[in-house]
Amino acid sequence: MELLKSRGVQYDAINYYLDPILAPRLKELIRMMGIRPVDLFRSKEEKYTELGIADGNFSDDELIDILAKNPDLVQRPIVVRGSKAVLARPAEKVLELF
Repeated sequence: MELLKSRGVQYDAINYYLDPILAPRLKELIRMMGIRPVDLFRSKEEKYTELGIADGNFSDDELIDILAKNPDLVQRPIVVRGSKAVLARPAEKVLELF
């Protein structure tokens, strides 16, 4: 993430296609960000519509399982620092961690 690099902040980037985010970790990240599971979805993805996520017929655990099985639906980047995390959209949101 360019904003972190420009400030000299070192970080580890995780490619979730190579290192998938499992449901328990997603649940933890969602808690750390203080959001609802539905807030982590990329709602413009075709799969989001196909699955009927917007209909609101899924429990939080079901939504987390869907995210774990469909990484293209996960908004990114998620930035973690200590016990806090943010969905860095827009990128400036990452500054909330510092």
